[in-house]
Amino acid sequence: MADMMLERRDFLRSLGALGAIGALPSGAWARVAGDDWFKVQSYLAQLVPAKLPALAAAIGRNTADADFLAMGTLGRDRPTPLNIDTLWRVYSMTKPITGMAAMMLIEDGRLKLDQNIADFIPGFANPKVQLSPDTLEGRPAKGPVTVRHLLTHTAGLGYSIITKGPLLQEYLRLGLTPAALSRTAKLDASTQPTAPSLKEFADRLATLPLIADPGSKFSYSMSLDLLGRVIEVASGKPFDVFLQERMFDPLGMKSTYWRVPEGEAGRFVTNYMVTPQGLQPVDPAASSVYLDAPPFPFGGAGLVMSARDYDRFLQMLMGWGAVNGVRVMKPETARLGMSNLLPEGVTLGEGFPPGTVFGAGGRVAARSVAGGEGAGAYGWSGAAGTVAWVDPLRGIRACGFAQFLPFGTFPFQTDFPKIVYASIA
Repeated sequence: MADMMLERRDFLRSLGALGAIGALPSGAWARVAGDDWFKVQSYLAQLVPAKLPALAAAIGRNTADADFLAMGTLGRDRPTPLNIDTLWRVYSMTKPITGMAAMMLIEDGRLKLDQNIADFIPGFANPKVQLSPDTLEGRPAKGPVTVRHLLTHTAGLGYSIITKGPLLQEYLRLGLTPAALSRTAKLDASTQPTAPSLKEFADRLATLPLIADPGSKFSYSMSLDLLGRVIEVASGKPFDVFLQERMFDPLGMKSTYWRVPEGEAGRFVTNYMVTPQGLQPVDPAASSVYLDAPPFPFGGAGLVMSARDYDRFLQMLMGWGAVNGVRVMKPETARLGMSNLLPEGVTLGEGFPPGTVFGAGGRVAARSVAGGEGAGAYGWSGAAGTVAWVDPLRGIRACGFAQFLPFGTFPFQTDFPKIVYASIA
């Protein structure tokens, strides 16, 4: 109890450092009653409004309802306070959702983990591999691209936000750019329209060489976007319809959008670019690119979601495929998706904690860390400052939300998990 009181005093003191509690904007602090997360609260208060206009989190123990914490408003010029249904661009946190959609089809028997994707996209029947990064000339690949490879970024594909040289120029020329920043800019250097459909995206991508033999190397890529096309061919339904029917509707995820309805823009957070002159709005909610229909649903970076909905996804994973009696996949399917799916001999390399492996669209902790995540923790982060994971061993799930670019400008995505674990130690 003494420690708890100390934490409460520290939290109040941090608010006072921002100019006293009464000086905060009306409604700047929001919280749903439940377990107390004073260390997390204090951390959010250190950043808002001093550095960022908005931060939020949903944290739950096992499959119990989550606590919601938030600090700030929808934007620096928007005094509306955050709530659990505020909308956030989750960017690459879409990838685990796409990965688990593929796991559902594996459970259905419509996909196999090591199935050649040429069964669904004929253009990948004879993949080639670049002779060098400086040329588009290629040699025959040593094996096929499989579903496993797409799930784990080991297909040998590139990404318009990472790849360089002539292959990048072809990605940009062909509109293989499945991510948007605003109505006037993209996350990459593309000036060409994005491919107009998932089918066209997949067929264009199949004409280009790979950067490595399938199954030989981890390379962060467009593979989860391509997997969306595999999912729609295998299921016989458009990718977004499949997810709506098999995941979003059954789990009650009512604020998960590929396109934000115009009437919901009033609860959409503004996205900011960090510049030498300070934060500059890069995608204001009222004119957001997410109010437009995307060329196709981007399985790697396309969703806008509420904290309530992303937590619902995590709650399902913590329940091994079910929430409150509603089952969307078998326990063994969820366990498989949250396990090491990397091809034999492939490691993630630099930039990941030692022992990290990869599952269905998200990283997996291969071993426990003292005072931190447990073995089997699964999750991913997003380009604009979001992060989420589920840790069955420690009995904790959490998602944190910010909206800023470039990625990593503030250490929220690395600090937030540490403070969550410090709170449950």
